[in-house]
Amino acid sequence: MRIKDIMTDRVAWVGPDASVEQAAQLMQKHNVGSVPVVDDQGLVGIVTDRDIVVRGIAHGRDAASTLVSEVMTSEVHSVTPDMSLSRAAEIMSQYQVRRVPVVDENRLVGIVSLGDLATHGKYDVEVARTLGDVSSPSEPKDI
Repeated sequence: MRIKDIMTDRVAWVGPDASVEQAAQLMQKHNVGSVPVVDDQGLVGIVTDRDIVVRGIAHGRDAASTLVSEVMTSEVHSVTPDMSLSRAAEIMSQYQVRRVPVVDENRLVGIVSLGDLATHGKYDVEVARTLGDVSSPSEPKDI
């Protein structure tokens, strides 16, 4: 089984010049915690609800005037449609991420999550290990 067999191919995305407010509204509309950032050249980043809070709001930035490109993560770890599920799980584990964009020649074609992998039985042990790898205990720093 390959990524293309389980990925979500209708993906909400934003451009780098969209406002953080627009990105947050898109996340709310689609009930997701992150959206890929795409420009004319293809995938250029990913923005998460955490990026918006930690890199934007926590610094007093205005959500309506702050651009997605100012808070997004530009080093995106992605997979390809023909990649194996086990390789995708390895990538998620290595980079401690729960979802990765699926790209074909840098063009966004889908997204796959740890939950998608978990629904395919023979990967349960690997997915459980990956989930353990991407989950770290919350330890507040200087509250």
